[in-house]
Amino acid sequence: MDVAEFEDVRADPDPIRQARNATALLQTYSQRSHELARLRRAAIDRAHDELGMTYTEVASQVGISKGRVTQLRKSAPPLERAFFGVGPVTIAFPVRAVKDRPLGVVAVEDETASKAMAGILESLSLAVETFPIPAGGEWEPPADAVAICGPKSSRITAEAIANDPHLSFEPDEHGRWVITDRSNGNVFVSPSDEGDPSRETAYIARVQRNGRMVLIVAGVHALGSVGAVEYIRRNLTELFEAVGEQPFSLIVTSSFEGMAVTETAAAWGPRKHTS
Repeated sequence: MDVAEFEDVRADPDPIRQARNATALLQTYSQRSHELARLRRAAIDRAHDELGMTYTEVASQVGISKGRVTQLRKSAPPLERAFFGVGPVTIAFPVRAVKDRPLGVVAVEDETASKAMAGILESLSLAVETFPIPAGGEWEPPADAVAICGPKSSRITAEAIANDPHLSFEPDEHGRWVITDRSNGNVFVSPSDEGDPSRETAYIARVQRNGRMVLIVAGVHALGSVGAVEYIRRNLTELFEAVGEQPFSLIVTSSFEGMAVTETAAAWGPRKHTS
């Protein structure tokens, strides 16, 4: 707890500012509380698995009852909550410039992917905020974030991909956006660019930025992001077991009926980033 921040709110003479800051601090404390519950559950399981202790012995050492340990292991947020950071999590999506729409537009695919991602986050007791990325692509994540956009629409995404040790994501000699394995030159092309509009490919990566977790979800075309989010939903437990909280890269290919994802699978990775 940041005592100074807490005391500043208590002493604030401005009622509107005090209410606003108290609301923000309550959200921060709530997210930390959920994370502490997750960490406690993880620590109890580690003591059992790594130290060979029984849960009764763990309970005695921690200073709680065996029944309380059982209750905590059932009620605490799942371990994979940490895949997205501590929270709150900002879901960022691009606003696309259109000549006759001065405020820009949001693609239906980006909106669908954002709503699906919000559902995942909320199921993990993560507070969700949304942020429309301006058409120029300039923004900075205020906290842990999920950026549902490609490198053309977001400076953050472009920088993350430029620093990816495993994959690149840029136009080929034909002007098509492709994902390339830097180690062997293997190229992953969107199936829709090769005549199959029912399938799409997406790039997924997680990076650390200014001490925050930023998950990048970037379809080669916008529909690919919908499939990538569905892949995360279906495979979150296994994905977290594979990469934990470390930076990583992944390529996902999905099949669709309209906007509905029928199949989704990893086409490459996940592979952790080396330090």
